[in-house]
Amino acid sequence: MKNLKQYEQGRTFIAKLKYQSDLLEEINKICINENIKTGWINAIGAVSSLKLGFYNQETKEYIYTTYAYDEAMEIVSCAGNVSIKDGKPFCHLHITAADKKGKCIGGHLVAGTAVFAGEVIIQELLGEDLIREPDGETKLFLWK
Repeated sequence: MKNLKQYEQGRTFIAKLKYQSDLLEEINKICINENIKTGWINAIGAVSSLKLGFYNQETKEYIYTTYAYDEAMEIVSCAGNVSIKDGKPFCHLHITAADKKGKCIGGHLVAGTAVFAGEVIIQELLGEDLIREPDGETKLFLWK
């Protein structure tokens, strides 16, 4: 496989996220402050509001405004990675959350999701920097 890369485990960070902080911004801060350039992220908890993005494959644009939920939800899954974009650590996360009836919604985590209670684990990976660049076919910033 042409794009296969191998990494070693580095440091492991575990953090309780601050009440009413922005979920994505808090995780990004940890990665920037600890200079985590490549890694794996997993988070659990609950949010008091949720904001998602969706990438429209036809128009090749992210849609952010349609997917906002101003209600308490449980994080069923929140996972992603850390790589380098524009010269600094960049967290790319997807989230699935459930409302009080258990109905789930998911998508690309964007700024604007308020933490009610959150715990995150970030596993740093050591090796060649994983760089994001614009992809000609999809117009997404993907690993080179």
